[in-house]
Amino acid sequence: MRILLSNDDGIDAPGLRILAERLSATHEVWVVAPATEQSAKSHSLTMREPLRVSERGPRRFAITGTPADCVYIAVHDLLPEPPELVLSGINDGSNLGNDVYYSGTVAAAREAVLHGHTAIAISLERGSRSSEPFWDTAATIAARLVERAPTLPPRTLLNVNVPNLPLPRIQGLRACRLGERIYAPAVERRTDPRGKLYVWIGGPHLRFEGGSDADGIAVGEGWVSLTPLDPDATDRSALASLARWTEA
Repeated sequence: MRILLSNDDGIDAPGLRILAERLSATHEVWVVAPATEQSAKSHSLTMREPLRVSERGPRRFAITGTPADCVYIAVHDLLPEPPELVLSGINDGSNLGNDVYYSGTVAAAREAVLHGHTAIAISLERGSRSSEPFWDTAATIAARLVERAPTLPPRTLLNVNVPNLPLPRIQGLRACRLGERIYAPAVERRTDPRGKLYVWIGGPHLRFEGGSDADGIAVGEGWVSLTPLDPDATDRSALASLARWTEA
């Protein structure tokens, strides 16, 4: 199978390297990823400045852009034939609940779906950065999903989160909805040596909300969460009431 890999942690990230090594044994793998860290860049495209493409090896390219840029350029220019599957990851950290709106990992997969491809975003939960990352667990799960991917409907977009556990401790796969991830709001004000204000944003994760079918809850219980996402963001349940509102 011809597989395109991308990510938002950058071309040299361990999760991307390990996933590429695992899949290259049995598949034609192309790696097109950001030259530098692009976490939380969401689904932005670079439209007002040029992007530089550097070849880092056979079927391996780094681009000075966002994850969405990388997938766009890969499918429309770098790959000689369309990919049969697109994977984004393995991300260093989970993308659960409302993280999907900020995540460059998820955006890379979504960009692929917008261009007609099936895509999987895969992330390794890292609740404690001091803990050992079980990359092999996530790579094994990803490889199993790749083998089953041809049976998915066309243009499927899956968001997958893997607990940071040894493989024998993984409970299994669970189909989940997006839960709600609650962060503490934080803006940290600082002053540079010239007396100018600058800030850091982003507070710590506080908790997940949602029932047992929510992705964050499932991962916390040792399950791999699989959440189908729809790039069509229309709130169809509100269309009828909105139509009545416009006629009032």
